[in-house]
Amino acid sequence: MAKKTILKGTYCILIDLKVDQSIEIGKKGEIQFKSGFYVYVGSALNSLGGRIKRHLRPTKKMHWHVDYLLDNPNSNIMEVFFSDDGVKHECELATQIAEGGEGIPGFGCSDCRCRSHLFYFSSQSPATENCLSGFEKLKLRVKTLEDLD
Repeated sequence: MAKKTILKGTYCILIDLKVDQSIEIGKKGEIQFKSGFYVYVGSALNSLGGRIKRHLRPTKKMHWHVDYLLDNPNSNIMEVFFSDDGVKHECELATQIAEGGEGIPGFGCSDCRCRSHLFYFSSQSPATENCLSGFEKLKLRVKTLEDLD
């Protein structure tokens, strides 16, 4: 039996939030979100595939900031982009996406010095373009959910 490969790397989740609303984000408290599209940047060096699949599950224990946003009935995951090169590029990718998006202060970056790892865009096209452009600028091969086993 072949040994299963554990993917490691960095990912972006493209989230559609249907309405303006205030959402309780764990210990951060209540945050006011505008309707539109959000790009969340994360990484996983134990099991990238497992982490992405966890984010996609409808029910899960609330652990990361993004769990609270994804748990909201008005939010929907539109796409997931990732690189499984084995290296954590989370902060570098967040820096690239920040150039085109509006960062949500302190979101998803409690373990680094970044201003944010969640970025707002008023429409889907610039959210997707900024995300893909960030991977490209870092010379990372982008994969999507179709590439996940």
